Amino acid sequence: MAALSTNQTIAVIGAGTMGAGIAQIAAAAGHPTLLFDLNPEAIERGIAQTDAGLKKLVSRGKMSDEDRIALIANITPATKLEELTSASLVIEAILEDLEVKQNLFGQLESICSEQTILATNTSSLSVTAIAAKLARPGNLVGMHFFNPAPVMKLVEVVSGITTQPAAAETVFDTAASWGKHPVYAKSTPGFIVNRVARPFYAEGMRLLEEGAADVTTLDTLIREAGGFRMGPFELMDLIGHDVNYAVTSTVYAGFYYDQRFLPSLIQKELVDGGLYGRKSGQGFYDYREGAVKPVINDAPAAVPPKTIEVAGHLGVAESLVELWQQAGIEIIRNEGEGWIQAGKTRIALTDGRSATRRAAEDNLPNTVLFDLAIDFNKTTRIALAAGDNTSAEAIQLATGLFQKLDKKVTVIADIPGMVVMRTVCTIANEAADTVFQQVCDIAGADTAMKSGVNYPQGPLAWADQIGLPHVLTVLENLLQAYGLDRYRISQLLRRKVEGGNRFYA
Repeated sequence: MAALSTNQTIAVIGAGTMGAGIAQIAAAAGHPTLLFDLNPEAIERGIAQTDAGLKKLVSRGKMSDEDRIALIANITPATKLEELTSASLVIEAILEDLEVKQNLFGQLESICSEQTILATNTSSLSVTAIAAKLARPGNLVGMHFFNPAPVMKLVEVVSGITTQPAAAETVFDTAASWGKHPVYAKSTPGFIVNRVARPFYAEGMRLLEEGAADVTTLDTLIREAGGFRMGPFELMDLIGHDVNYAVTSTVYAGFYYDQRFLPSLIQKELVDGGLYGRKSGQGFYDYREGAVKPVINDAPAAVPPKTIEVAGHLGVAESLVELWQQAGIEIIRNEGEGWIQAGKTRIALTDGRSATRRAAEDNLPNTVLFDLAIDFNKTTRIALAAGDNTSAEAIQLATGLFQKLDKKVTVIADIPGMVVMRTVCTIANEAADTVFQQVCDIAGADTAMKSGVNYPQGPLAWADQIGLPHVLTVLENLLQAYGLDRYRISQLLRRKVEGGNRFYA
């Protein structure tokens, strides 16, 4: 299917931030664009805010004033639905209410052409359910943009049971022609992003509950070691806990209360207390005037070992060996299962077991584990965790070993899977299950998470990089440690490992 041509009219219903942003995208692509709202003042305000944003781009040299004027001229206010009769595509961005959306699309069917594609920007409602009362349900497709729509690249093109493939293909190709990164998705709770992202928040809050570290430390590790733009607590404060908790609750209920999506009592307390984050002045952080900005405590300087034994291949952390060699540490290579020995201290990448459990099972009391980093060569921070019987000297030795590479070291409590490894593996597991249940394909899952929420890497490609057997081991150990269904392993992930395959060839 071909994208809609630029001489075809696009109509957007709802002149709020999202609707005005979508209208801007269509107008920027050259389409005659109608912006409808029941409130004429909302339309004026939406266009004025769009123009103000464009003027900032002009002032920074990112857009010419002529292009700004042409873009705004492409947007025409509409105060009656009947004015949308010429539209080839109508995109709705209004209240998340099933009955309201059904009534709106029912009216549009009597106004617009039989060939007009009707698109909903819903983020939480079933596309199938919205289409259920329509005369032409095949014309309805989900077109889920992310805020701010002109900036965020992802568009989830969501098909309900009755959506005609031709409608979805046209919307997909049109979004691509607008410079977006569209992905196909099946209409299931949360679609792709709002489903796959749940562990990012959930594991952060569980780590906080268990005393792994404070919010500042956890956010810092996710950013500096994990490569994410924001930590989970910073991001939830930005989104708003009322919004984030509501999404989690919707996905939880949509999957018939599957424990994998269980909301957090910590977040519920914040919502109950009206502590929504930035917009209320308080959330996990205090944004009020005069509030003290929290800082992370780095481990004090320690003396590194002069020689270490490296047993086997360190997997995703193998590049550390060359870095230590370059730093002047003598390396002795031996056979083994991927660990480092410095004197009586055993140092290893977390495999989902706590350091205490690993020390007991290996009969090595001085066991110190280190966390995953997106790039061990470039990361500026490493997290360590020590078993309950680990000596202070062993912790200092491991600390010095990583400080020798000019990396800051953060010592956290002994929690299974640590922080980054646990977060990435649970996200990858959910992405794998989303693919397994045919909501999207592998590339779609990765594109959605990179383009929709700015993940540093697609979770399935990241799992390949870590090594699928290691990811599976981490999840199996988390499942054994907690006995919770939230850590059950996707059959697709397990099958890839059993077949000796990867997500990407």
